[in-house]
Amino acid sequence: MPNKEFLETYPLYRKLEMMVPSSVDEIPSPAINGICGKCGSLQTFRQTNDWYELSAYRNSPTHGQVVRAEYICHSCKSFLWTFYLRFGDDCDSVTKVGQWPAWSIAVDAGLAKILGQHASNYRKGLVCESQSYGIGAFAYYRRIVEQLIDRLLDEIEDLIPEADKQTYVTALAATKKTIVAQEKIALVKDLLPPILRPDGMNPLSLLHTTLSEGLHGQSDEQCLNKAEHIRNVLVFLVNQVMQAKESANTFTASMRKLLDRKSNSNS
Repeated sequence: MPNKEFLETYPLYRKLEMMVPSSVDEIPSPAINGICGKCGSLQTFRQTNDWYELSAYRNSPTHGQVVRAEYICHSCKSFLWTFYLRFGDDCDSVTKVGQWPAWSIAVDAGLAKILGQHASNYRKGLVCESQSYGIGAFAYYRRIVEQLIDRLLDEIEDLIPEADKQTYVTALAATKKTIVAQEKIALVKDLLPPILRPDGMNPLSLLHTTLSEGLHGQSDEQCLNKAEHIRNVLVFLVNQVMQAKESANTFTASMRKLLDRKSNSNS
């Protein structure tokens, strides 16, 4: 059955394999979160129509059906999200075949700043992902990693605890001797600081595994999953590094002001 994650995050034509109810009137209507074009912020949306409105009758069989879901912003009560879904012939899958507003290919300003000239490839990756062209999305995201990995690993050095810094610096120097992104990541992935390991998970290990598997013999669907992993890791690492640096800069500036005031009061 279509769930919250599916409606919020799945691009067009990416199939979600799961058992769905046998009749359209049994399909649940979960509340979802999305950007409201009128409120200009993340809001809760709730379904306003019935799944069976396009069916011949209320309890029409689900298999092979195309249904429409209209969601309205709970805050402004005017902005709408609309989805068209198709259920598998054996009631074992659901695919999003239409959506408005379209799946966003906007790039966060902070991420765009870090990506620089590579932001255009990132957008192309998002376009491919929005249409479930997994092979294309994987290729674009992998290229970005290959082009940015040296800079990203250099930035991470500032987040390494002093006790581990020399070990990281040594490993970082070794990364300069290879041009293969997977080899660079392998040299430093086990040295990530806790701040870059949410719930103990290592994003560089995931990135290393995903890149090592490559594209050979993979379907669009398989590559789409891998492309999503690469994008999520890339965005997470960039955002965490940026936030940590901004926090450090803010703290340093505040301490300097405090010390300056203290110095002036003593003079």
